[in-house]
Amino acid sequence: MVSSEAVPFAKTGGLADVAGALPRELANLGHQVRLVIPRYGTIGDRYGFREWKRIEVPGPAGPVPAVIERSVMPGCDVPVLAIRHDHYFNRAGLYGEAGSDYPDNLDRFAFFCQAVMELVPLLSRGEGEGGEADGGGWTPDLLHAHDWQTALVPVYRRTLYAGQPALAKLRSLFTVHNMGYQGLFPASAYPKTGLGWEWFTPQWLEFYGQLNLLKGGLVSADWLTTVSPTYSREIQTAELGFGLEGVVLERRDRVVGIVNGIDVDQWNPATDPHLPARYSPRDLSGKRTCKEALQREMSLPVRDVPLVGIVSRLSWQKGLDLLAEALPALMNRDLQLVLLGTGEPALEAQFRALRDRFPKQLGLRIGFDEGLAHRIEAGADLFLMPSRYEPCGLTQLASLRYGTVPVVRRTGGLADTVVPYGAGTGSEGPATGFQFQDATPDSLREAVELALLVYADRDRWLKLIRAGMETDVSWAKSARAYAGLYRRMLEGKPRDG
Repeated sequence: MVSSEAVPFAKTGGLADVAGALPRELANLGHQVRLVIPRYGTIGDRYGFREWKRIEVPGPAGPVPAVIERSVMPGCDVPVLAIRHDHYFNRAGLYGEAGSDYPDNLDRFAFFCQAVMELVPLLSRGEGEGGEADGGGWTPDLLHAHDWQTALVPVYRRTLYAGQPALAKLRSLFTVHNMGYQGLFPASAYPKTGLGWEWFTPQWLEFYGQLNLLKGGLVSADWLTTVSPTYSREIQTAELGFGLEGVVLERRDRVVGIVNGIDVDQWNPATDPHLPARYSPRDLSGKRTCKEALQREMSLPVRDVPLVGIVSRLSWQKGLDLLAEALPALMNRDLQLVLLGTGEPALEAQFRALRDRFPKQLGLRIGFDEGLAHRIEAGADLFLMPSRYEPCGLTQLASLRYGTVPVVRRTGGLADTVVPYGAGTGSEGPATGFQFQDATPDSLREAVELALLVYADRDRWLKLIRAGMETDVSWAKSARAYAGLYRRMLEGKPRDG
């Protein structure tokens, strides 16, 4: 498992949650897994990394030294291998600082990907200290790379390292978490990859005159995954393919969508230390306590009215502009809304103005607070996600687990994880929330108003709550789907035969 970030070592987004949880769950299923990450300076000494092997990584200007360090994932015995080169990774940020990318990100991650390819034969030969449990004497069947930062791993597997006997049977899987982030660099920077110009073509890494790392992963890996079945289809369209829809469409027989999970120990209303009261599907009394405490925390009157929760980045992608436009009409209903988030300055200002206009109905916290995020999930009655696109989404999964009924736009993982009310669910199982199709303020408002009608019927509302809380949103379910794909991959041939 190759990733540029992974919980708990380094995180900027959902990729880290996936890379931190999936290896652990695969190991629980009996698979042997190694996680490989960069050795960022921000990791520090907290996780017991120790030097295992010194190597030299080929580079355009000559060999570059690297140190392979080892540790294990906290709470389990999955080995973690970190590629250390302080010039590239001992920095304050992972990909940049103060809102700007590091100018040498291509150098950094080309180096990281090639170091991974140098590492694989060392594992097979068992070089270094200790035995198999320490990272030696182990031959991987498959490389699983994530997003543009590691997209050169499957590329190098098929090009610079194609002739190595130790890699002959190695399969590659590439997962796209968000097609909007592609790793674009000018053509003049292409030599930094170490690849010959024969690979800088429209069939490979060239993209309208630029180098596109994500494209390299899409065309070179044996199989591709995205983080939900619906998103796997959406990225084959001009609307959400971000210029690469044709590439994905050509490989549609090798594209699989697998929904992410959440950490059900961290997100558990029966044990959550962030909550003023605990509750479960069998005893929901603590949820009322959480609601009243949340109203007080967000300076709202403690009243028995529908409470809508939102924890989100304030951005166009997340559809928060739709909410801002719909909110005055919604405030005509007897409801309250609490919002935690930060993002685009114009949206932050708009929501501050709305809070001042509706101080008894809108509670606002600009910023991020992990504890408050948990309390909103627990204390709200409804959870709103009006995203224009959402590859998977995680907060709606937490909402289901916390008995907070989600109202979502029908896109990506939101469409796959929330069973809509009143849609003749059939094989999907009982309804767990509400969906709306159009990315418009009116569609959002209509979906919330339908939810409010159902909320007034206590029996129907309790059925929604309990169906959501009984939904399996764990990583164990997702890991079983990945393991099934891995087996399917190993039964076939690598792309280069």
